[in-house]
Amino acid sequence: MGVDISDIVESKEIEFEELKGKSIAIDGYNTLYQFLSIIRQSDGTPLMDKNGRITSHLSGLFYRTVNIIELGIKPAFIFDGKPPELKGRTIVERIERREKAEQEWKEALESGDMEKARVMSQQSSKLTKDMVEESKQLLTFMGIPWVQAPSEGEAQAAYMAMKGSVYASASQDFDSLLFGAPKLIRNLTITGKRKIPRKNIYKEIKPEIIELNSVLNKLEISREQLIDIGILIGTDFNEGVKNIGPKKALKYIKTYGSLEKVMESLKIEIQNYDIIRKIFLKPDVTDNYILEWKDVNEKELINFMVNLHDFSEERVISAIEKLKAFKKVRSQKSIDQWF
Repeated sequence: MGVDISDIVESKEIEFEELKGKSIAIDGYNTLYQFLSIIRQSDGTPLMDKNGRITSHLSGLFYRTVNIIELGIKPAFIFDGKPPELKGRTIVERIERREKAEQEWKEALESGDMEKARVMSQQSSKLTKDMVEESKQLLTFMGIPWVQAPSEGEAQAAYMAMKGSVYASASQDFDSLLFGAPKLIRNLTITGKRKIPRKNIYKEIKPEIIELNSVLNKLEISREQLIDIGILIGTDFNEGVKNIGPKKALKYIKTYGSLEKVMESLKIEIQNYDIIRKIFLKPDVTDNYILEWKDVNEKELINFMVNLHDFSEERVISAIEKLKAFKKVRSQKSIDQWF
């Protein structure tokens, strides 16, 4: 889930045209979870091949990435490495929530409540190591670069954006801002009409951009203070303080100046706050990456998608033609035009 500072951070809706020619580092785990959650049958069952292997993540990764490329965007996917030790509690809680949701999904199916079944099934999504490796393999066949982060994928994506290796990082979470991403793109991989849970209403989802400097200037705080706000309300590395949300946390930080002074004034204690600060300010990242968009390996891609995972050969070949068209256009441009 990450840190939720949506109440104090303004985003701006943009058109895909504004991202044309831009390279964007996409949070791989975050994106795959989206596909596992959204791409399901009416009763909540994920897509599967004839051998019972889940393929929702592959479907989303393949077709959505092709669509993004067709719009002139250059995606690179960043995958999580070893999580910081302080994230252990969050990981356990997420596993417990998914197990509970899976049980409620089964109960809803038995009672015939299809709406609840679908909602619970989405919350039960599990991303396995095999799914991650399959996703990397698929991207390789597509000619799309991916980067293995030593730790948090969002930290690596933010670092690459700060270096200028990419235009922006893309994720649904706001942690990228705390990690220092100059620009954060949200909704990049889930645009289009989406049904609001438990309501017969569909909402149009468009890409959004959040610029870190604009956020800090408007709130009149520093990035370090934004991190302190995150720690007050809770991150993946701490629970946060009860009854303190984003607006109240912002007020406290602006009044007292720092997390230490807030804790002293409110007579509260937040364990490991200094370690959490360091995770955001000096994360474990790497310079060992090369962003190179290569030719499509058509033969291997068809074998992987069609023969191994039972996707429609006609649709896959059609998508491949779009990828090849992108390569042809890209070869006619200088590298500077794409960044």
